[in-house]
This record gives sequence, C-alpha cells and structure tokens, in this order.
Amino acid sequence: MFDDLSEKFDHTIRKLRGVGKITERNIEEAVRDVRLALLEADVQFQVVKDFTDRVRSQALGQAVLASLTPEQQFIKIVNAELTTLMGASARPLDLSATPPVAIMLVGLHGSGKTTTIAKLARYLKTEHGRSPYLVAADVYRPAAIEQLVTLGKQIDCPVHASHAGADPVTLSREALTFAKNQGHDVVLIDTAGRLHIDDELMDELQRMKAATHPHHILLVVDAMTGQDAVNVAGGFHSRLALTGVILTKLDGDARGGAALSVRAVTGAPVILAGTGEKLDALELFYPDRMARRILGMGDVLTLVEKAERAYDAKQAVALQRKLRRNEFTLEDFRDQLHTLRKMGSMGDLLAMIPGMKKFTRGLDMGSAEAELKHVEAIIGSMTAEERRNHLVLNGSRRKRIALGSGTSVAEVNRFLKQFVQMKKMMKQMSKFAGRGLPPGLPV
Repeated sequence: MFDDLSEKFDHTIRKLRGVGKITERNIEEAVRDVRLALLEADVQFQVVKDFTDRVRSQALGQAVLASLTPEQQFIKIVNAELTTLMGASARPLDLSATPPVAIMLVGLHGSGKTTTIAKLARYLKTEHGRSPYLVAADVYRPAAIEQLVTLGKQIDCPVHASHAGADPVTLSREALTFAKNQGHDVVLIDTAGRLHIDDELMDELQRMKAATHPHHILLVVDAMTGQDAVNVAGGFHSRLALTGVILTKLDGDARGGAALSVRAVTGAPVILAGTGEKLDALELFYPDRMARRILGMGDVLTLVEKAERAYDAKQAVALQRKLRRNEFTLEDFRDQLHTLRKMGSMGDLLAMIPGMKKFTRGLDMGSAEAELKHVEAIIGSMTAEERRNHLVLNGSRRKRIALGSGTSVAEVNRFLKQFVQMKKMMKQMSKFAGRGLPPGLPV
C-alpha cells in the first residue's frame, strides 16, 4: 500500500533538492504536488486541505527558507504532519476495566470482521496473556457462525453457541454472563455487517451497546475501500461513539486514503492493522512508522520486531555454530526460508529498509516470490538424506527431484550451485560477525 503516494512524494522532494535556493514559489509548488498526491490516494478532500494548509504554514517559515537543506526540512515537516494526521503515536488497546472486558466489532458487509475478531483474540491471547471468549452475534449471514467456530478452534478459543435467527442483543448479554462465570477476561462480540444508513440495524447495535456496556467499540475498515470508508466511519461514530478503528488489508495495493483519513474524520484512533490473511497478521498501528514508510524512510523498528518474533534465540545460536563449522545444510536453508516467509512478503520487508523502497520500484517482486517457491519445491522433493548432504545428489537423483518439483534439471543444478556459493559466503561472514550479531537473529 502507499506505493504510488510514496513515489509522488519522492518526486516532489527530488524537485526541491534540485533547486539552488528555496523560495515561496518552490514551497507552493511542492505543497500543490503533495495535495494532488493525497487526493489521488483517495484521501478525503477536507483532510487534504487541512493537512496542506498546515504544511504550507510551517514550510514558509524562516527556518526552512534559510535552510541549506530545504528538502530535508520539508521532509521533516511532512513526516511530522503525516504522523499527527494518523494519530501521533501508537494507541495500545486499553483493557483496564473490570473483567470480562467487552469489545464489539462493527462495520460494513465484507470488511473482514469475523476474521479480524479471530486475529484479535489470538493477539490478546499471545501478546497480552488474556483469555478471550468469542460471541458469534452475526446471526444474519448463513456461514458467519460456522466460520467463527472454525476460526475459534484454530486459535483454541471458545465460541458462544448461537444460531441463525437468534436475537443478537439477548445473545450478547447471555454470553457476557457466561464468560464471567467461566473466568474469561475478554469478550469479543462479532456483529453483522450493515450500512451506516440502515436505521433499523444501527438501532440494533445501539441496543447491543446498552445491553453489554462494551469497553471498546471498534470499527473494522477495509483499507481498500478508500474515501468511502470515511463516510462509513463518520456514520458509525455518530451513532455508537467509536473508541477505535482496525484497518484490514493494509498489505494490499489500494491507494491508502482510508488509513490517512479515518482518524481525522472520527477522532477515533487507528489501534490495530491487519497485514495479511493469516491469523497472526494483526499488528499494533504505529503512525510514526507508517509515515516514515510512506516517505521512503524505511521502518527498521518493525523489521527488527518481526525478526525477533520469527527467530528463536537458541536456534539462531545453533545456526551460527553450523555456519562456522560448515555444517549448514539444505534442510537448514529450507527452515530459514520458512521463517523468512513468516515475516512477510519480500517487497514489504525490503520497503522497511531505509532508502531501499526506491530501488525496488519497477522490480517484479512477484517473480522473486515465485522463485522462492520453486526453491522450496526443489528442496521439498529431496529425501532427508539428500537435504542433509547435497554431495550425494548425482544425475539420476537430480532428474527425480526436477520431476517431483515441477522444474527442470537445469534449474535444480543452478540452485545447487547457488547454494554452494552462498554456503561459502555465509561461512566467511560468520567469522567476522562473531558476537556483534543482535541476539535472536541469524548470521
């Protein structure tokens, strides 16, 4: 997400860098470019106007006009304003209430509420040590109850029994009582999708709110919906007084208008963001980090956090020992690929490295991902003995592996050659790395 916006911002900043002396005219042109970039990203018009007015006011100050590096000053201003626009700082979910803490998820049809509620339950369970209880109060969509039950089993969280046609208000009230008796400290209520202009269904949500007194009412917004999400957010907020927003599909290729607009319109902070389809793909939303990524400045903190979650410290030490002893095998390589995949797509990971995003523009990251899948298929077609010792791979074995992985013998040979070269390089690197490696990261 934000690729087009990032590219336009980069173009604007490069134009400033090319001028000998900054002038009011330069600033006006830069602000105009920023305004057009935000509008094209589907950011709400009034939000864009307020944002560019603040940027212009600061950029026309003497500190920028007299600066020897005006483009850096301009980046600093835009970065600060983007961060403020999206909420200034991260807002962890406040759970400081008498248990069980009730949390309602609301939103449009297809916004991803049911999947998000399972992600949220897993997040609260693993990151906060909570005991969530799920309530399938979407009694209108035929498969919603069954879907939540299935997801609940995957994350080992109980789901309150319900059935199509039940009264969501009564169901939610009963679930809260049951959760309290069973010792659950968080109750997550999945509501049916509805339009914010449907008075009857919005009244139902208000009755559910009155019956359960939720500590949080979170709006689930599909980031792909763009500016429409702003109207939706405003409608829900006026009826329910939202306490926060969860953005889904933030890993998509949408223009990102919802992410930049929804907080300014509702005043409710974006608390969490869905970054993928898997149930562990829910993260705390950091406005400052997102602003830096939009401006192509990278996001090293998130990259490090992803690595720390993905890599086990003991396994990393064992891997380092193997590299030094030249015992790194194809099996180890496959394990590292799997771990890397847990961290996200190749394009997303590279974008978190400062300055790297502009180098990856125009590159076909899809081909790179496909190549990695071919490599995994090749290794997966080997026997355990072959993965542990690639030297046994003679011509007939390589032919069998190519057939089993859907590749050619030439591709298998090329990969094995690359593996041997990489193994030598990694051994050399491990000699110099020594104790300088961050704990928990591979060599």
